[in-house]
Amino acid sequence: MDHLPPDLTRELYRHMRTARDLDTEAIALQRQGVFPAYVSVRGQEAAQVGSATALDPDRDFVFPTYREMAAAQAHGVDMVDYMASHRALWHGGLYDVAASRFGAVNAVVGGPVPHAVGWAVGERLRGDDGVALAYFGDGASSEGDVHESMNFAGVYGAPVVFFCQNNQWALSVPNDRQVAGGSISARAQGYGMPGVLVDGNDAGAVHAATAEAVARARRGEGPTLIEALTYRVEPHSTSDDPGRYRDGAETERWLRRDPVTLLREAILAAGHADENALAEADAAALQEARRIRDGVAAAPEPDGAELFTHVFRESTDELARQRRTWQEEVEL
Repeated sequence: MDHLPPDLTRELYRHMRTARDLDTEAIALQRQGVFPAYVSVRGQEAAQVGSATALDPDRDFVFPTYREMAAAQAHGVDMVDYMASHRALWHGGLYDVAASRFGAVNAVVGGPVPHAVGWAVGERLRGDDGVALAYFGDGASSEGDVHESMNFAGVYGAPVVFFCQNNQWALSVPNDRQVAGGSISARAQGYGMPGVLVDGNDAGAVHAATAEAVARARRGEGPTLIEALTYRVEPHSTSDDPGRYRDGAETERWLRRDPVTLLREAILAAGHADENALAEADAAALQEARRIRDGVAAAPEPDGAELFTHVFRESTDELARQRRTWQEEVEL
C-alpha cells in the first residue's frame, strides 16, 4: 500500500465501505419485497473499486455485467438511479449511460465484452484516446463472444482492458470444471496481448495493474487481459442456494481475506489514516448507503405508457393499437 498516495487509499476505502453497506441494504430490500432480485458484490469490492478508480471518468467508458455495483459507485454513477434497475423500474436503471460513461446493466453472460471492443474501435476511428474497460466473470470467459472479442481487439490493437473477476464459481460450476489450463490470464498470449494475474482482494494491487493496462492502451499499445482472483462469498443471486454445490469451509477461508478488512489494515499499517479517521469514513459510508436505499425505495413507479416507448425506432400500427387498448383499460 506504500506505493499508492494516501489520498487514493482513503478514496478506495471510502468507495469499498459504501459499496459494502449498500450491498447489505440491497439484500434487505430484496427480502422485504422491494427488489424482485439482487446479485451481491460482497467480497469483490477491491476488484471493482480498484479497477474503476484507475480510469478517467471523462474519457474512458465502462461496460459492466449485472454485478458491478461497487464499480458504478467508484465511477461516479448516480446510485439511486443505478439501483433502480434492481427494483425493475427501468431496464438498465434510470441513470444517463452516455453522461456517466458507464454502460447499462447487462445480464447476458459475456455480453458487455463485444460492446466494449466496438466502442474502443470507434474511439480510435474518432481520433480520441479513451479506453474501454469490460467486466466479465470466469464463467463468461468460456463464452464465444469473449474469445472473438479478445481476438478482434488483439488483431486491431483496440484500446480495451478486459477485466475478469474470477470469483471461483460460474454460478454452481467451479473453475476446475470450466477453465482448461488453470488460468484465464494465460489465454492472453494467444490473442497477442499481455495477461496479468492479480490478487483481486488487494485493492492497491488491482488499481496498479489496471492503471498500467489503461496507460498502455492510451499509448496505442493495444489491449490487456487482467484476471483478478477473488471470491463470491454470498449466493450467486438472492434466489440461489450455494450450500447445494460448495463447501462452507471454503467460504470461511475467503472471509478471512475480506477485502475491506485487508485495506483497512493496510491503511493503518502505512499510516495513511488512523482509527478515528476510518471510523468517520465508516459512518459517512453508512449514511450514504442509507440515503441511496431510501431514494431507490421511494422512487415513483414509471408511467405505464413507457411499455410502448423505445420498442421500435418508428411506431407501428399494431403497437399504436395496443397502446390505445391499454389507455382505454386505464381509463375504465
